[in-house]
Amino acid sequence: MPSPSAEPHDLVDFDVLLNEEELALRRRVRLLVDEHVRPRIASWYEDAEFPIDLVPVLASEGLLGMHLSGYGCAGRSAVEYGIAAAELEAGDSGIRTFVSVQGSLAMSAIWKHGSEDQKNEWLPRMAAGEVIGCFGLTEPEAGSDPGTMRTFARRDGDDWVLSGAKRWIGLASLAQIAVIWAQTDDGVRGFLVPTAAAGFSATPIGPKLSMRASVQCDIVLDEVRVPADAMLPGARGLRGPFECLNEARYGIAWGVMGAARDSFEAALAYAGERQPFNRPLSGFQLTQQKLVDMALEINKGFLLALQLGRLKDAGRIEPHHISAGKLNNTREAIAIAREARTILGGNGITLDYSPLRHANNLESVRTYEGTDEIHTLVLGNKLTGIPAFR
Repeated sequence: MPSPSAEPHDLVDFDVLLNEEELALRRRVRLLVDEHVRPRIASWYEDAEFPIDLVPVLASEGLLGMHLSGYGCAGRSAVEYGIAAAELEAGDSGIRTFVSVQGSLAMSAIWKHGSEDQKNEWLPRMAAGEVIGCFGLTEPEAGSDPGTMRTFARRDGDDWVLSGAKRWIGLASLAQIAVIWAQTDDGVRGFLVPTAAAGFSATPIGPKLSMRASVQCDIVLDEVRVPADAMLPGARGLRGPFECLNEARYGIAWGVMGAARDSFEAALAYAGERQPFNRPLSGFQLTQQKLVDMALEINKGFLLALQLGRLKDAGRIEPHHISAGKLNNTREAIAIAREARTILGGNGITLDYSPLRHANNLESVRTYEGTDEIHTLVLGNKLTGIPAFR
């Protein structure tokens, strides 16, 4: 008979659905977060600082591009990647976002669409944390509809010359290599652009009320010249970046449940210690209702994420599956973080406790990699056969 789960939120014996390798990975990543993130995350958030010294630690655990195989990558399963995303985001969304931008966006673009030379040049160093990448798709006037992007790449002899602007690009000011998506005379193509190239500039966006322990930037491309072999040969049209976005969206479906779980655990612990009216706050019916409602949604969210992971590992996942996970779990995670804050009372607005920090971060996560509205329309299209956004 399986032993009961030690997870405080678990009402369905979730852990019996995981194998020993998956449970061991969860323990290792949780320990990493406990040792390297929790003691410092409040100051990183308050100071709007991304902990660049954490990158080698993440790399040493094989977390950068961990779901990719070969080229120095760990080759772990989709479920294992999801579990890691949840543990990292239990620390902070900004930390999971770094792993997502590096692995699911920048590295994935090279792994999926790059030449062998490009893969061999960049992926081993990115997996080792020696090179940081970014993924330039969104523009000031092109977010949910990237097909309207204005960044353009023109041929000039044997070179490409890129001009345009990108916005909300994670890690751009820290990166050494940028995956830039641009219009060409042959449709949308992807390019590997060294951030040291003449005409490339990245400026961090601030001040921010969300994702403060992370870096998002404006990029300007002013006649940036790259050689012909900078183009990703396997990507043509918007399918190229969308395949990478789906990798990131999948990780989000797991990650946000980590933030929700951490918020719940903070509220549960506080409610057990707080003694209003000479009894534990957790002994009040209204508090118990909040805790039960939160735990139920966390259980359902992890079950949904696990189903997506099993589908992905079986090669059967489809875009609408990922939209269901991203939309539902992000929406519920925000509600859980906000509800957890109410149990903390006034103390909950300080950085001594995680729920409001998580709630603020999740406002960004809810927006990037497809807003609620976009994923709703993807699912509406699946249900009705009518693409309402076209």
